[in-house]
Amino acid sequence: MEPFSPELDLDNLRAIKVLGKGAMGTVFLVHDQSLDPSARCPFALKVVEKCSLHAADRRARWELSVLTRLSKPTHPFLPNLLGSFETPEFLGWAVPYCHGGDLNVLRYRQTDHVFSPAVIRFYLAEIICALDHLHSMGIVYRDLKPENVLIQQSGHITLTDFDLSRSLGPRIANPIMVDPDEKPRRKHRRNLARFVPVKFPAGSALKKAKSARVSPVSRRKMSFERGERSNSFVGTDEYVSPEMVSGEGHEFAVDWWALGILAYEMMFGKTPFKGKNRKETFHNVVMKSPEFTGKRSALTDLIGRLLQKDPTKRMGFSNGASEIKHHEFFRGVKWDLLTEVVRTPFLPSREEDGEDYLTAKLTANGFNVREYFERLAVLTVISVISIIIRRASK
Repeated sequence: MEPFSPELDLDNLRAIKVLGKGAMGTVFLVHDQSLDPSARCPFALKVVEKCSLHAADRRARWELSVLTRLSKPTHPFLPNLLGSFETPEFLGWAVPYCHGGDLNVLRYRQTDHVFSPAVIRFYLAEIICALDHLHSMGIVYRDLKPENVLIQQSGHITLTDFDLSRSLGPRIANPIMVDPDEKPRRKHRRNLARFVPVKFPAGSALKKAKSARVSPVSRRKMSFERGERSNSFVGTDEYVSPEMVSGEGHEFAVDWWALGILAYEMMFGKTPFKGKNRKETFHNVVMKSPEFTGKRSALTDLIGRLLQKDPTKRMGFSNGASEIKHHEFFRGVKWDLLTEVVRTPFLPSREEDGEDYLTAKLTANGFNVREYFERLAVLTVISVISIIIRRASK
């Protein structure tokens, strides 16, 4: 019997623990009390509270739609949708649980908080394959960072969090937008190009975009000479690309820029453009060159090519993942056999996730997901009242 069903029943799911919280929702480790009472096959459940924030609700539904697409067929380095549910209060979906945590946690466990070139090669290769598959589906990820690279029980990676992704048409083709019935948002967004004056070299194929920003999942048609671009500003400050900061319009090449940032962080233990504040970080992203210590190598050459400021000159812009796979750093990598690698750099321990532990401890101390949010709401109200009372008494 399967431990889940395509249509999940929230009241049948019992949470074992909270895996994480974010702006888009809360992720729980859960099991189905009816189908899997001993919690032998727990899975990750992301729950988003419905509210008046239309953008948040739209982004949640967009992520669910992306996961649905990724499950037909499944990809070894991308999550497959196990099931979903919707109630008047919540929207949620289930994906396999990754026992190894994320790449950021794993890096901090290493000596000097860095990986060896061989380990970097392994993880980058699998990430490239995942991004290649997304791009082949017309999806630009736009949120690559260590926290979104999870380690499966097998030691292989899987990407997570697709609420900032976007579906773009082919570069040289008529733009094809998904969700054509989605109305564009006209709310003004600040122009982040004010932080730094930017001009890409003459001949750049990316035309100047309109200064107005759009929602990360707004499906708005835009005309560009070489195909479709997005003008929205999304992502993590240290990982955003120069063209995103400057408002030049962006497409799939932003993922290869983020790959370069990730590779740099894995090699040196820090990102290359982090400043004292957001303004300085953006300035560095657009104006500063990455600094390399030690001897130049195939890896530093790869990073330098991925961190080209002009996206049209960035490795991967013209020929996508194929161009990157042929770089010297990946010489000897058998791309078709990555999933068959048994001795991965890191293999998660299942001591705390063993059957006896789950059955005897976790199921006994679990909690109801719905009640969790109800208690959280009560605590929030109490906290607000307490603040008001303290201010009134002054």
